[in-house]
Amino acid sequence: MNPHAGIPSLKPATSEIFASRKHILDLDDFTPSEIQLVLDNTVAMQEVIRRSVRKVPALRGRTIVTLFHEPSTRTRVSFEQAGKILSADVINISNSASSVKKGESLYNTALTIQAMQADIIVVRHPHSGSPNFLARHLSSSIINAGDGYHAHPSQALLDLYTIQSHFGGIKNRKVVIVGDILYSRVARSNLWGLTKMGAKVVLCSPPTLIPPDFINGFPKNHPFASVSITHNLSEAVKDADVIMALRLQAERQSRGRLPSLREYSKLYGINAEILKLANKDVLVMHPGPMNEGVEIDTEIAHGPHSVIQEQVTNGVAVRMALLYAVASANGGDK
Repeated sequence: MNPHAGIPSLKPATSEIFASRKHILDLDDFTPSEIQLVLDNTVAMQEVIRRSVRKVPALRGRTIVTLFHEPSTRTRVSFEQAGKILSADVINISNSASSVKKGESLYNTALTIQAMQADIIVVRHPHSGSPNFLARHLSSSIINAGDGYHAHPSQALLDLYTIQSHFGGIKNRKVVIVGDILYSRVARSNLWGLTKMGAKVVLCSPPTLIPPDFINGFPKNHPFASVSITHNLSEAVKDADVIMALRLQAERQSRGRLPSLREYSKLYGINAEILKLANKDVLVMHPGPMNEGVEIDTEIAHGPHSVIQEQVTNGVAVRMALLYAVASANGGDK
């Protein structure tokens, strides 16, 4: 693989950074240098996306399979677009169109895909740990596109990139994550990424939607020791640089977590009054899909502080950088 194929400013993996990384399962085992490499290469990928002809030969001859066992618009389409821009052959397999419908296990489905010489398998699955299981048993590279309420590393990386692109860096920026922390894989991966990059993170949620092991805070030697937790949104967003609203994970929740959506919106919805308490240049983020009028008011979601659509655009470039990094670290020329 030509390390700069069609993209002169790309930074290849080195012996110290990313070179031995076969899979991308979460950000818990990423170093800050690895995260920064992805963010730096995302800048280069953005330049490709802005070209009139959005096609480079960086992954020509590679095969990428997206294996999605849950519905997805943004993640699935952006991984597909990312692979195609890099000239990879991309094959999409959904749960409804696979032999899973006939009773085949995830493992046997993945083995079949590997036997067809897939270089990278991008996996979304409702069960936490499924991508990790495949990574232990397959020779293909695995990228986690979201597993249960465990992890969503590419979403966290695109969020980090969006913050960096506006502020020039992430360190010491106050980032408030609001909503369903308990069931959110986005929140978990962002916690790893933001803390590793030096952000000041505040979690704000109803007490019933905070993980039990988070409730009393974190010990001094914990990776999240600097993270603050509050149930008061007005207190949380004071002087915030970023407010990240989370989608209520209705499909994962057991009954009784919330009295009503109306009460949730009243106490934790992002509206104009809440924005007045934050910094004047605050960014409003959301991983999507949004429940407008519940987690975030419509005028805020589409207003001047919102970077939600920018997150979607950045997602393509970030996933290009991830595919390139995994391929360049695991195979060289092909």
